[in-house]
Amino acid sequence: MDWSSYYPAFVSEDQPDDSSQPRRMKQDVEIVDIGCGFGGLLVALAPLMPEKLMLGLEIRTSVTSFVQDRIWALREQNAAARLYQNAACLRANSMKFLPNFFKKGQLSKIFICFPDPHFKARKHKARIVSTTLNSEYAFALRPGGIVYTITDVEALHEWMVRHFDAHPSFERVPEEEEREDEYVRVMMSETEEGKKVERNKGQKFVALFRRLEDPPW
Repeated sequence: MDWSSYYPAFVSEDQPDDSSQPRRMKQDVEIVDIGCGFGGLLVALAPLMPEKLMLGLEIRTSVTSFVQDRIWALREQNAAARLYQNAACLRANSMKFLPNFFKKGQLSKIFICFPDPHFKARKHKARIVSTTLNSEYAFALRPGGIVYTITDVEALHEWMVRHFDAHPSFERVPEEEEREDEYVRVMMSETEEGKKVERNKGQKFVALFRRLEDPPW
């Protein structure tokens, strides 16, 4: 994967002699927003962590284009401060191709914000949290990394908690630690869905899960 066109400010000066090879980056993507929607979380997080590369994954073509244009506009508007150079959006089906983009232990944070609840039982297999997908998140997350989840559907919240609790690579982050996490506050208030829930005076259900160290062989 050639990331240089997504993060041109982070391209390394040391490049391969073979021009057919992807351009080297100074660092890897570390934070991912799965199903990033219109990019509200990315735009809010980017100035808070300007030295960490973050990526939004979105399956809808038109929405992906909107977020890409939004980020490029913000880069131009904040060129002097060099803000938003660390954010990008890519069209991808996370349920099928997540391991294709990241090596083992590459990520420090994964955000899953207001995913489609797929209410009908026959559609539960399409939920973004499942036994199989949680193993893929465990592959991409480094030990100590965090999966952040939020939804306004209590049944889906319980589903996500149950599946992460059952996975041997994750433990739930205690509520007191969750309340002190500044990125939880951003996740609750800056996504488009979060703002919609706020306007409708709905509830938001949050749960964080920490990636555990792999046991010794």
